[in-house]
Amino acid sequence: MIRSSLTNPDMRLGEKLWQINWTMVFLIVAVAFIGFAMLYSAAKGSFDPWASRQMVRFVAGLFLMFVIAMMDIRFWMRHAYFIYATGLALLGAVELAGSVGMGAQRWLEFGVLRIQPSEMMKIAVILALARHFHALTIEDVGRPLYLLVPLFITLAPVALVLRQPDLGTAVMIVLGAGAMFFIAGVRVWKFVVVLVLGLASVPVIWNFLHTYQRKRILTFLNPESDPLGAGYHILQSKIALGSGSIFGKGFINGSQSHLEFLPERHTDFIFTMLAEEFGLVGGVMVLLLYSFLLIYGLAIALRSRNQFGRLLAMGLTTNLFLYVFANVAMVMGVIPVVGVPLPLISYGGTAMISILIGFGLVMNVYVHRDVRIGRHWSETGV
Repeated sequence: MIRSSLTNPDMRLGEKLWQINWTMVFLIVAVAFIGFAMLYSAAKGSFDPWASRQMVRFVAGLFLMFVIAMMDIRFWMRHAYFIYATGLALLGAVELAGSVGMGAQRWLEFGVLRIQPSEMMKIAVILALARHFHALTIEDVGRPLYLLVPLFITLAPVALVLRQPDLGTAVMIVLGAGAMFFIAGVRVWKFVVVLVLGLASVPVIWNFLHTYQRKRILTFLNPESDPLGAGYHILQSKIALGSGSIFGKGFINGSQSHLEFLPERHTDFIFTMLAEEFGLVGGVMVLLLYSFLLIYGLAIALRSRNQFGRLLAMGLTTNLFLYVFANVAMVMGVIPVVGVPLPLISYGGTAMISILIGFGLVMNVYVHRDVRIGRHWSETGV
């Protein structure tokens, strides 16, 4: 139940903690613990090397989530463009000095710390777009000239991410930004025009795709064409999903997973391993937990009395939906393999932290849901 009370941006820390949506926190912790259990299973009954590290990251991310939730929402509005520019600079740094892994240049290393700026950029783009559209009236949003800035905000990081190359993340950024455009009030016919132009440019885009990206698309259309090569991942995933049946084979008893047939079982294909061990029932329960998180996110957005908060919470909730949909659809063969992690469950530091930052911002909107915010930065008072 979303509590109703007047919130003050200058509340004391204890008062803000009382305003936190603790049911949502419980759901986040529940999903994360499922992730720890599956990483324990992926290592064949051991906390090393994945589960123990993921736990440490989660605790750090949870602390960061609460810090973000407690800060004045006007701070995030005023510094949205700076955060975006910092993320864009880090993407540029990847191009110049990024480390290479699995054939892609996507990471920056700072001593023992290794981050993937493109994951953080999904949050930064939504934050910047929320800041931009908050300052516009509905009439402004209807004018094409006013859409040039948000188009740049979207396409600049997409161009850098495509150079890494990381088509999956680039598509996620575009879809998340597209949702923000729709939520802000951009007319549907403009989306239709963009879609038609996109379809018309498919032959041109195809020529710019890397060989492995073309293989992924062709394999999606016909996985059996290369069962031991490009189609291996998705075929093994489907076998594991089907073998789980209704109730699964039991914890740490997934044959496809533990006999090494299922690749990337601790990252991209962790939902497949979960469904093999706990069956359809286990998979549906996890999806229900995500659904509750999405419902809470949407409810928080609708309760916000300021446009910035509404846009931010709605955009971040949509981003969570895209994460879950892309991963689950990928392992089921509904869409091509795009390398999108399952939120809070797949192994990965940057993805875990970025998701918790997103939740922190959604909770920040809830804590400050009744705060009035002016359209321009000079009116934010922070």
